[in-house]
Amino acid sequence: MQLTQFVHRSLRASPEAVMTISDGRVRTCRESVDRITRLAGGLQTLGLRTGDRVAILASNSDYYHEVLLACWWFGAVASPVNSRWSTAEITYALKDSGSTVLLVDENFASVGSALLEACPGLTTVVYCGNDRVPDGMLDYERVIAEATPVDDLRVGGDTLALLLYTGGTTGVPKGVMISHQALMASALGTLAAGGVAISNGTNLAVNPLFHIAGIVGWLAQSLMGGTQVFVPNFSPPTFLQAVDRYRPTTVGLVPTMLQMLVSYEDSTAYDLSSVKILRYGASPISPTLLGQVMHMFPNSSFAQGYGMTETAHISMLSPADHLEGGDLLRSAGRALPHCEVKIVDPAGAELPPGEVGEIVTFGSHVMLGYWNKPKETAEVLRGGWMHTGDAGYLDARGYLFIVDRIKDMIVTGGENVYSTEVENALAQHESVAACSVIGLPDTRWGERVHAVIVLRPGFDGDTEELRAHVKTLIAGYKSPRTFQFVDALPLSAAGKVLKRDLRCNAT
Repeated sequence: MQLTQFVHRSLRASPEAVMTISDGRVRTCRESVDRITRLAGGLQTLGLRTGDRVAILASNSDYYHEVLLACWWFGAVASPVNSRWSTAEITYALKDSGSTVLLVDENFASVGSALLEACPGLTTVVYCGNDRVPDGMLDYERVIAEATPVDDLRVGGDTLALLLYTGGTTGVPKGVMISHQALMASALGTLAAGGVAISNGTNLAVNPLFHIAGIVGWLAQSLMGGTQVFVPNFSPPTFLQAVDRYRPTTVGLVPTMLQMLVSYEDSTAYDLSSVKILRYGASPISPTLLGQVMHMFPNSSFAQGYGMTETAHISMLSPADHLEGGDLLRSAGRALPHCEVKIVDPAGAELPPGEVGEIVTFGSHVMLGYWNKPKETAEVLRGGWMHTGDAGYLDARGYLFIVDRIKDMIVTGGENVYSTEVENALAQHESVAACSVIGLPDTRWGERVHAVIVLRPGFDGDTEELRAHVKTLIAGYKSPRTFQFVDALPLSAAGKVLKRDLRCNAT
């Protein structure tokens, strides 16, 4: 399986159909494919070859669409960068991946210049924005215009296609290696389950394309033909205006976005009747919020996806499941057709229905491993099964219920935050003697980052100073939203912080 297959199919079936809409630009399939083939040729003239990594730091747009496909066209590895990361985190990812070419848009031009200086291996920055091309960068449109189209190498199978960086318990990002086959298997399995895309429909791509959920949603609709409408950044008015104007049939959102939409006072002024499928996931959602969203999108069916960067989609709560309602709405649905899911104890033995253990999954959707991290790869892929680090159970009908996160991962606003990263940042402040970070339920963000701190003698708990300090080291969304100051942290006999006690006593 190759990720460029749908491009050839669409070109044969409907060359003059609109493929992308972005920032007022409307491009047909024929126009898009011409640009993709030229961009692939242009990237090769920059010295890139099969297997080389191409980093992308940009908001959603038709340019992002073209870059992903151009990379796969000649066998390069696309490495989308989390645009919410700090410069230090981005620098680490670029150095670790060995990316030599970086594409940035107008939102990240200044960062691009800084990265060019900070990363010795980064030789070229290509500007794919709407403003004047900054000094020291190449013009994206000129690269395309001056290039000769190249043939699709039709690279696929287990060949590396994506390198997505995700946070880790060690405090540094890990590069997740995703093959052509893995991404295609996840997209096709999700489509086979039904209720995630409509043939020749219109997808509103609002989930960021540096997230696996955004990429799978984009790919699923692409495999079904139709149009991609790109929304660069989410806000209630921007989203609602796009739905009203472009009449998408499918959208994908995270619960934080949904909470913002139902709280937006002018939402009834927009026509949302075109939406036939609403996909959601990435963090917990309350039954109350889900009910409000269903009322807001009366013509839509709903599908909830569960997965992770290392696996893409694992399970889905289908539209039919949503109609059944009740306790089923608390589940993450059933395993998708392309994969297996089971619950195991610490020794790896499979547990019966109803018993809580670690969620593991097997299939062609699983990552190849972590980039340059063989030890960590071997640990999570024990016995060929991906160990998710999430705790849950399967009921008698095979529905998956997630009850906790073994790795202490916090999901806030659809973003993954690892407590160790935040703890390491807090510990570098002079006032902090000891600290521990947990996730607490939050009506807006799904979960919020909550820090419990023991202060050094003579210091006061200045929460704004601590929050600002953390933001200098890691991404702003990882900074604690709430703080609690205590005399001592609860410890086990082995000296480990008892986070369950912190959750029970959180204020």
